[in-house]
Amino acid sequence: MSQAKILVVDDEQTLRAALFRIFSRRNYQVITTGNIREAETVITANSELELAIVDVKLPDGDGIELLSTLKQKYGNIPIIVLTGFASIDVAVKATKKGAFHFMTKPFNIEELASIVDKALSHKKLMYENTELKTQLQSKYKFDNIVGQSLPIRNVLNMIEKVADSDSTILVTGESGTGKELIAKAIHYNSSRSNQAFVPINCGAIPSELLESELFGHVKGAFTGAISNRQGRFELANKGTLFLDEIGDLSPNLQVKLLRVLQEKRFEPVGSAKTIESDVRIVAATNVDLGKAVKEGRFREDLYYRLNVIPMKIPALRERKDDIPILLEHFIQKFNQNAGIQITGIHPMAMDKLMHYAWPGNIRELENFVERVSILRKEGMIEISDIPQYFQDHQGNQLNGNLAIDIPENGLDFNTAIASYENQLILNALNKTGWNRNQAAILLRLNRTTLVEKIKKKGLKPEATI
Repeated sequence: MSQAKILVVDDEQTLRAALFRIFSRRNYQVITTGNIREAETVITANSELELAIVDVKLPDGDGIELLSTLKQKYGNIPIIVLTGFASIDVAVKATKKGAFHFMTKPFNIEELASIVDKALSHKKLMYENTELKTQLQSKYKFDNIVGQSLPIRNVLNMIEKVADSDSTILVTGESGTGKELIAKAIHYNSSRSNQAFVPINCGAIPSELLESELFGHVKGAFTGAISNRQGRFELANKGTLFLDEIGDLSPNLQVKLLRVLQEKRFEPVGSAKTIESDVRIVAATNVDLGKAVKEGRFREDLYYRLNVIPMKIPALRERKDDIPILLEHFIQKFNQNAGIQITGIHPMAMDKLMHYAWPGNIRELENFVERVSILRKEGMIEISDIPQYFQDHQGNQLNGNLAIDIPENGLDFNTAIASYENQLILNALNKTGWNRNQAAILLRLNRTTLVEKIKKKGLKPEATI
């Protein structure tokens, strides 16, 4: 790592020498000057300065005026101002010019060195934060939603139209279709893109803990609440809150969420203090909320509050023209990230993949490419690389409608029924991204019954590939 370059501007030679020694020992590159003219020469000659220490009273002028030159050349460079004649006016003037810190002579050199270290750390943190935001915004621009089919183009057009509004958006679609990616694209293409994007999966957190996760809590609100904690609504202030699996919200929390959406305020658990909420809500679900409303499992008034702008994400089987593009995208991704050299897919293998129903959608396709890439390492993906499961089920497993042929010599009924049951369970699990609660709902089973069957049959995610 290159040394941080520091400029010291002070007319006291002994002080310059002392600062040169102490900062050189701290592995900084130090340039010292005794007046404004010399400092301006240094500024002109150096494309990079990390920090400046400037005395106010210099032989050829006011050192504070040098701050403008430094800021103009180096942007957010931290500047520490030194003076032997402290006054409120001087401090205010230095602050307005962008000074990071103000010190009165005489001062402790070790204290100054500590402030310099903090200033440089702060600058590095600000730079990394800016870079991260730039990367995130680039990552979630429209170009990173892969596909050219009409269904996905319609989704992109909708994002472009609604991203910059503050209206609540309800993103629906099967598990694995990329609902969170869509939510991030909405956020990072909105006027809130410089603020936080805060996701929470409402189906992954027990309902008794979810209220605290959403709204925060105060110390002593319940057993284990040993300190105050901010909730997701507070963390997402001025930004976007992504409520994934909103259909799993308990009736009690549905009421509280409705109140926040209506009144734009909430109270942390155990607190009487009301906190204002300036949050843009993007909710997502793979559940038919309209049906859930009719069945009394979801509040109708909350549904309409969430469904201001509905956005349906197509299943992969509804945008099959994108399968070759997605395959190529994920091949390139794993080639780059894992040092693999897959060159493409054989046409016969591509035909098999195009006719597969992809119940797990894009997530399943990505997992397939990752597994095959790791096993093959290099060359072209052949039909022999495609697991038999893909080849045996070409688009006939939708909604559990499995095609079973009875051979001439017959079959074992119990074995066939067991196989059919296995496939129904796997289809439901794949469809919900192995969310056992949602799979149980699809199969109209008790969750405990489904979990027992999965355990007894030894079913695992790997069995779907």
